[in-house]
Amino acid sequence: MTDHEFVLLGDALWLDFANTAASPSVGGDQIADPAAYHRWTKAVKLSSDVEGTSFDDVLRFRGRLVALASALSAGRQPPASTIEAINGVLAQFEGHHQLTRVNGAWRTRFRSARPPSALAAIAASAATTLSEPTGTVRQCAGADCTLFFADHSPQQNRRWCSFARCGEKLRVERRRGNRMTPVV
Repeated sequence: MTDHEFVLLGDALWLDFANTAASPSVGGDQIADPAAYHRWTKAVKLSSDVEGTSFDDVLRFRGRLVALASALSAGRQPPASTIEAINGVLAQFEGHHQLTRVNGAWRTRFRSARPPSALAAIAASAATTLSEPTGTVRQCAGADCTLFFADHSPQQNRRWCSFARCGEKLRVERRRGNRMTPVV
């Protein structure tokens, strides 16, 4: 496994998972089989659930998350089927709520009885994005990039999944274009 096998630029676990779907930006489906899903879970430091989860369920859940990312980046409400799918996976969590102090205030937090499965961690990431919207989900503005990312910039005006990956390309193309354009 190489360090660059998977594109991990979404700034949220669920977006990195959604970004593995077939697209020209990543060179096709990055999780085309259970072995690739296992490698992806290891790349993002999750406990692999490839043994206990149907691969068809993994792909179906990923499709729901791609629909969610598309809806949020377009400013639409999340699809009800996606919310249902996220809640279905979250229902598999075993644990309890626990009172904790966060920044001087008391909050209740869910404490898992055991480490979550990979799909449960992905579902929790999506649920956090929906319930605590501190950023905006966007689709990269790169010419041939279709990746989604969470924009946590102060002005919520980030345009690229990564400046080095897509923003720099545009800057170079503009510079080359400016040299070729005759000055009148």
